[in-house]
Amino acid sequence: MPFSVSWHTLLNELDELSDGAELITPLSHDRFRIGDVQEHRVIITFPDTGKRRPLQRDQFETLYQRIQDSDDGFDLDRLPADADPYPAVLSLHPRFETDEERGVIVEKEGVTDSQLTSEEAGTSDNERNEPDGIDVYSDALLLIDALERHEMSDLTALETDALVNMYTLCSDVQRNANELRKDIADVLLDRLHHDQPVHGQYGSVQRTSRRNRSLRDEEEVLTKLEATGIDRDRVMSVDSGKVAEALEVTELAEPDIYEISESEYVRKAEVDEDVKESRLQGLKDRLAASDDPESDELRQEIETLEERIDDLTSFSTGAQMQG
Repeated sequence: MPFSVSWHTLLNELDELSDGAELITPLSHDRFRIGDVQEHRVIITFPDTGKRRPLQRDQFETLYQRIQDSDDGFDLDRLPADADPYPAVLSLHPRFETDEERGVIVEKEGVTDSQLTSEEAGTSDNERNEPDGIDVYSDALLLIDALERHEMSDLTALETDALVNMYTLCSDVQRNANELRKDIADVLLDRLHHDQPVHGQYGSVQRTSRRNRSLRDEEEVLTKLEATGIDRDRVMSVDSGKVAEALEVTELAEPDIYEISESEYVRKAEVDEDVKESRLQGLKDRLAASDDPESDELRQEIETLEERIDDLTSFSTGAQMQG
């Protein structure tokens, strides 16, 4: 795994630390806090002295390479005198751990312990909490479950009911995600400046504008054009709305007026909320029987999903809309 991947994972972990979380260096046992997380460095603060210090990405990469080159962990005594905070910060990565008894920092396959102080470790769990009022969260969880249960490399091999389920869930996720995207965009609009992209971990956004035009009053437009020598007949066109109204009171058929073509597509007819609720309960029961630590997190996420099923956006059929 390249260091860039591990680096961004580490930055994510640092971003999720609770305010006031303290770490402790493995050798000198000095306490410090994360003051700022930047793309190429991490700023730490020592609360006892108020001193701020940058920890550079390239130094983390050097430590990472030393650990990779070591068969049984990198000996902390080989660190420079002022490099004690680096392994403490790196230990926040899910796969790195400092072993003070052996005096090494090692990379492991599973989730490891960190150098958070004991009182902070009990209060700064990186648990994912279900957001209130975000419909896309529930539908995304159901979609992830559906995707994991099927071989998606060949859609033509899937049963029809499986395709219907995934299409329905994709539709729900798309709709609710787009609504959330618009809400986020409204907030971002006040924070962005023209031609100044703002970067996040997964991409960047930029404020831009589009030019919209709509005609003024018809008579006003025609009068001004005629004043410049443009005959009004040159700019007059057929009004489709008025043509449709006229068609209803004449003996003309649609093909007399319109070029007609047909295309077929798939649309969602209805959503079975009872089945959604049942599937969510099934996920909950399956997680309850698992001892996997990750299952504990998912179990908490699903704990209240059933209570929100009734709030998910329902679909009105064509008959209901026309009735």
